[in-house]
Amino acid sequence: MHRILFDNLAKGTLTEPPPAPDESALAELAAALERNARRKLGRSLSIRQVDAGSCNGCELEINALGNPFYDLERFGLRFVASPRHADVLLVTGPVTRNMQIALERTYRATPDPKWVVAAGDCALDGGMFAGSYACLGGVSAAIPVDLHIRGCPPSPTQLLKGLLALLQVDKAR
Repeated sequence: MHRILFDNLAKGTLTEPPPAPDESALAELAAALERNARRKLGRSLSIRQVDAGSCNGCELEINALGNPFYDLERFGLRFVASPRHADVLLVTGPVTRNMQIALERTYRATPDPKWVVAAGDCALDGGMFAGSYACLGGVSAAIPVDLHIRGCPPSPTQLLKGLLALLQVDKAR
């Protein structure tokens, strides 16, 4: 046991260094998100995340939004536990037949005005699971979608840019 511990200490760190933060771009994105959320809703944007059958790759990136590096709440965005408190449904994964009814009920439980954001390539068209007997397809096969955020999985920055685009597009309507 001690030999393994000393060998590992002698090898040093084997992980990659974190990406260099682009603080100015992130701060600009944060200000734009908060400004648009406050203008559109008069408050912060509440998000209910729904996993409709994903591989959890997208959930890992969504979870990274809450770490100290991205700190989602400084953008005026927060995740809520109930669809009744949400403005946005952030849906990941292809819609499996087992999750179809639950997703539709969650959509109906979310008060208007609401937006649906499909995150990830699987949420767009079923991805690699398309055509499977257990998969209905993309999120739009079950509920109307306002925005697709591409990527497998989309990075936290892509997710933030997508939410900003949602607020800006809806403002233009």
